[in-house]
Amino acid sequence: MSFTNYLESVILDEVFGGVNYTPPATVYVGLSTTAINDDGTGVTEPTGGGYARVAVTNNATNWPATGTDGTKSNGTTITFPQATADWGTVTHFFIADSETGGILAYAAIGVSKTIGVGDTASFGVDSLTITLD
Repeated sequence: MSFTNYLESVILDEVFGGVNYTPPATVYVGLSTTAINDDGTGVTEPTGGGYARVAVTNNATNWPATGTDGTKSNGTTITFPQATADWGTVTHFFIADSETGGILAYAAIGVSKTIGVGDTASFGVDSLTITLD
């Protein structure tokens, strides 16, 4: 998973500058049918058809550490609403700090998935991994 330039700057300012950052109480997991750029642009989210970013409370239950190597992952399943129209082929996902905009981190989905009417997209426990290396 890659961090956007915005999140990288926030982390650097916090660690090397003492600028306090208040993390969001809720983060939003979203889907994109296009690649996402380091500046957080390039996102093409499905529109309509029941699509909505999934709100996830930002706490240690939903984002636990998965070891002592600076890795975190989702501790609960993240499930999107059932599609009521075609969403297209999803190739990337992201984590944002708001329901619109605010991309913090992003990655390609291992295997692209076409979401059609009646489908439900989800990420099982430990399938979204965040690592600082």
